[in-house]
Amino acid sequence: MRVAFLGPAGTFAEEALRASAPGDAEIEEVPYASVYETVMAVQEGEVDRAVVPIENSLEGAVTATLDALAGEADRVRIAAEVVRPIEHCLVARPGLGIEAVRQVVSHPQAIAQCAGFLRERLPDAETASAPSTADAVRTAARATEPLAALGPRLAAELYGCDVLAEDVQDVSDNATRFVWLAPAGTSRGGADENVDRLLGLQRRVAGRAGARAERARGPGGEPDEDRIASTAGPPRALHVLRRPGRGDRRSGGTGGPRCALRARSDAEGAGLVPGTARGIASLDWPI
Repeated sequence: MRVAFLGPAGTFAEEALRASAPGDAEIEEVPYASVYETVMAVQEGEVDRAVVPIENSLEGAVTATLDALAGEADRVRIAAEVVRPIEHCLVARPGLGIEAVRQVVSHPQAIAQCAGFLRERLPDAETASAPSTADAVRTAARATEPLAALGPRLAAELYGCDVLAEDVQDVSDNATRFVWLAPAGTSRGGADENVDRLLGLQRRVAGRAGARAERARGPGGEPDEDRIASTAGPPRALHVLRRPGRGDRRSGGTGGPRCALRARSDAEGAGLVPGTARGIASLDWPI
C-alpha cells in the first residue's frame, strides 16, 4: 500500500504514519512537499492512502488540510485518525551554539507552538517559515549562517543536527490529530465526530464565501468593486477553541476542556484558548 505523507523524511506526519499503520500491511511511504499535494495524491490516485495533520491542541485546525478536503479533494474521505504528542526540539548544525542563533526556521504551526520559548531564549532571533518541520531541520543542517530549526528529534538524527534544547513547546500536553485519508467509498475506522464537525463547518464557510463572491459580480458576470466592498465583511479565520485545561502553563487552568469552533477573536469574552478534543483512544482501523 502506497501511503503519502507531508515530507521530507522525519516529519511528525511520518511518525504518525509509522505509529498507526496496521502491523500486517506492507507500507511504501511516499513524501510530498505540501499538505495540499499530499491530499491531492489520494484524489488523483497516485497513492492508496495519505496521513495529514488536521488539528493541534494549541493552534487549532490545520487550514491547509481542511481547505483541500472541503474544496478540490471531493473524492477523498477520512478513514481513520490518531492523536500524537508533539515534542519540538531546537536543532542546528554541529558546532553552532544556541547563543549564536540569529534565525529560527520551521513550519508556522511549530513556530506558534514554541512562541514563548523563542521570546524567552531567543528574543532577537528572526523567524522564517518552512513547508514542514523536517524540511526546516534539513535547511538548518545545510546552512552556513547562524540558523536553527524547530522540529522532531527524529529529523535531527536523520540530517545530522545537534539538539540545542528539547521539549521547547509552550504547553507540555501539546498534541496533533492526524487523519488517514482514503478514496471515497472506503469504510471508516471510527473517525471522531469532531472531525466531521470541523469539515462540515469548513464546507459551510466555503459555501458562504462562494455565495458572497457570486453576489459581488456585476450584471455581465465580472467582479464589481462596489459590490465586493459592500458584501465583504471582516475576515474571520476559524479555530478550534477550548477551555484552559491541565498542563497549559500559560493559563494555569485545571478543568477538562470542552471544544468549540469559532473565530479566535471570540475567545476573549468566553475564556477559551486554542485547543482540541481530548481523550481520543487508539482505533482499530480498516484502512
